[in-house]
Amino acid sequence: MLSPRQELLLSKVVEGFSATGQPVGSKALAADPDVTFGPSTIRNELAVLEERGLLAHPHTSAGRIPTDAGHRYFVDKLLPARRETKGELQLALVRREVDEAMRVTTETLSQVTNLLAIVSAPPIATTTIRHVEVLPLQPQVLMVVVITSTGGVSKRVFTFDRAIDPGLADWASSYLNEQLTGMGVGARMLGARLNDPGLQPTERAFIAQLAPAFTELAQTAENTLYVDGAARLLSEHRFQDVSQLNDLLEALERRVSILGVLSQALDERDIYVRIGGENEMPALRSLSLVAGNYGLAQRNLGTVSVIGPTRMDYARAIITVREAALQLSRFVEDIYEAP
Repeated sequence: MLSPRQELLLSKVVEGFSATGQPVGSKALAADPDVTFGPSTIRNELAVLEERGLLAHPHTSAGRIPTDAGHRYFVDKLLPARRETKGELQLALVRREVDEAMRVTTETLSQVTNLLAIVSAPPIATTTIRHVEVLPLQPQVLMVVVITSTGGVSKRVFTFDRAIDPGLADWASSYLNEQLTGMGVGARMLGARLNDPGLQPTERAFIAQLAPAFTELAQTAENTLYVDGAARLLSEHRFQDVSQLNDLLEALERRVSILGVLSQALDERDIYVRIGGENEMPALRSLSLVAGNYGLAQRNLGTVSVIGPTRMDYARAIITVREAALQLSRFVEDIYEAP
């Protein structure tokens, strides 16, 4: 545990380094009106903080910079003691579809924090079927359109050996809406609803051919990530190792590994913070991640996160991510029925 004096100096070094990206020297600290003790005391206390692994002393500079451990102490011990203010994030999400709401959240989050923002959309398996259309495109080709409760649209084209009776397609639209509206996309009962022994053989065979548009919907849908601010991250953070930059860009392109990292935040009650070397993914080991989850009272649906240099403004990032997650939770409450 640090003394109040050591905690004050650690805070000043973290804040100074965050603001300038340059090591903070004892002269700058002595000139700070909040620091009321002399230069020799400052130097001694900085040496103690360095011995404890909270500060580092670059050989080219007389100043200190915070280590990952120093940033962690600052985030865990010093930020919570401060009076938390409401973030300036205001998301205009009313009457938007989910896809548009996710984009607005990501863009706004990146603009407010000046960091890379990533938002994961709710899994399609958590939604319900709102409406179905069976649309003839050509005499032997039709398209099945499925609209989910979150406004997501899935389209699947089917080709038949012979011309399709337009009346059969119209009947299928009505029948499928009657049978499937309100059912969960990943529900086990979907198959049973589509296999009705009371139907005429022609109708039953036709529905069976269209069934994959519904039974395979959850399996074939990709988990969607919304990303904004990559240019901000690259201009803000100087990568000492070019391979780290390539790894991060590849991870953002593949998205699977990023989804794995963000999924860890789904189980957190509050904001999830990983600093530098605490990150398991090599591409993030020189960066920091701040993430929060959003969803319903009984179920988390996705994550809101920012990625930036370890010298990011953690107070601003944490407050903004928490506010974005809160506003997204309010938004999804209006379009989901809690289990």
